[in-house]
Amino acid sequence: MKSIFSEIRHDAPASVVVFFVAVPLCLGIALASGAPLFSGLIAGIVGGIVVGSLSQSSLGVSGPAAGLAVIVLAAIQDLGFEAFLVAVVLAGGIQIVLGLAKAGVIAYFFPSSVIKGMLAGIGVIIFLKQIPHALGHDSDPEGDMAFVQPDGETTLSSFGAMLGDFDGSAIFVSATALAILLLWESPAFQRRAFSRLIQGPLVAVAFGIAFQAMTSRFAPALSLNDSHLVSVPVATGWSDLAGFVVFPDWSQLLNPGIYAPAVTLAVVASLETLLCVEATDKLDPRGRVTPTNRELIAQGSGNVLSGLIGGLPITQVIVRSSANILSGGRTKVSAILHGVFLLLAVVFLPTVLNMVPLAVLASILFVVGYKLAKPSLFREMYEIGPAQFAPFVVTVVGIVLTDLLVGIGLGMAVAIFVILTRNYMNSHFMQMEKTTSAGDTRSFSIVLSEEVTFLNKGAIIRAFAEIPDGSSVKLDTSRSYHIDYDVLESISEFEKSAPGRGITFERIEKAPEVSTAVLGSMGERSGALPESTAP
Repeated sequence: MKSIFSEIRHDAPASVVVFFVAVPLCLGIALASGAPLFSGLIAGIVGGIVVGSLSQSSLGVSGPAAGLAVIVLAAIQDLGFEAFLVAVVLAGGIQIVLGLAKAGVIAYFFPSSVIKGMLAGIGVIIFLKQIPHALGHDSDPEGDMAFVQPDGETTLSSFGAMLGDFDGSAIFVSATALAILLLWESPAFQRRAFSRLIQGPLVAVAFGIAFQAMTSRFAPALSLNDSHLVSVPVATGWSDLAGFVVFPDWSQLLNPGIYAPAVTLAVVASLETLLCVEATDKLDPRGRVTPTNRELIAQGSGNVLSGLIGGLPITQVIVRSSANILSGGRTKVSAILHGVFLLLAVVFLPTVLNMVPLAVLASILFVVGYKLAKPSLFREMYEIGPAQFAPFVVTVVGIVLTDLLVGIGLGMAVAIFVILTRNYMNSHFMQMEKTTSAGDTRSFSIVLSEEVTFLNKGAIIRAFAEIPDGSSVKLDTSRSYHIDYDVLESISEFEKSAPGRGITFERIEKAPEVSTAVLGSMGERSGALPESTAP
């Protein structure tokens, strides 16, 4: 049996990259949600260690999700944080029930074009959101993915707001870190053994910490201020650390107001997880498929524990999952290790974490965003055809200009419209067979498809209406396995009106067939064997 640590030389470096990406995201999502900062870190730790252990997703990484921030913010404002934690525990229980009820099958109903649009849309957002951080304008917290930001700006208007708020040190740090990342991915460096052992993002983070340490000591004017750095709560002792943990107020179980947020969190968190699972599986170089029902149970278990110890709700998240994949992660060990590193760093190394410049993390996320939304992906989807490109590009635009779920919804609407249009057009085949010598009588043959539903009714009625009076019509339904009543009714109405229009109508129906297997079993029951049909 293959050891769980068989890919550790790939998983360990990837887990460190995911760890550094996760820290500001956990804090930023907590800030955007109106929750204590430590609650975001708790969710990240639980998502990595607990969900990572229970899940069978090879590359997915779980933690607090930006898509839930608006729901969480509203629930905390209405209920208070301790009561909100009860709702998180209940939401986790609902997710476990959904997993046991095999609701994970929902994941398979999202078209590939929409999932690819989701990945590209997230990539575009990651890239756009990091531009202000790379230039030293950090008013919007890391982890916010919505178009309308907590600081009142939007993803696009923030570019105007950052003018005049640049920081030279942040620009230097982000440019140098990006140069390190690009150099590390160049063919010349990729051929060197040390580049595979030590990942470029680790070198970039190390550079950022060294820059801050050196400038703080020798050139304070060049050092980055606290608003440009990661900001992890620092405990001076175990009592302070314990004080960061908040527990649910179980008396609120009698409060009917907690149940609607619990259901909402369960449904939205499950949907985001299933979407991310589909996207992550598409990015997996080995093409592995995640059991979605098991994933819902794992996520539900994580949410129960996170709520019990004061954490935010958890989902599988595409930013950290894609960072894991693009950093070379091979198994779920990388997700578990990133949670372990979060725990150890929060307990033992918070001051070191607080020296990591956001500008370095922006450079890392630039690379992640670009790889998710490469121009070649847009070109590939365009070349496939409008039926794939339209849902894809609508999903991308929708995610960038609204949020994840709205963008997915818009893409799904376009995909369904394409399906309905094709269904409408493919209901039948009609051709004019011949005309009389006089040219005044035409013969038409209409062959219905195998499956004819009420969605095809309009196309068939239109075909009947276009047949000239005095024609001969042959309707062939012999290939149809199912014809909806609505369509049969329309055929019957046309047949009744045909004589009044001088139309000769003939219908060819499928002759009843008897299965040879049935005949054989009948013969055996009667004591006779069926005769051979061989010549």
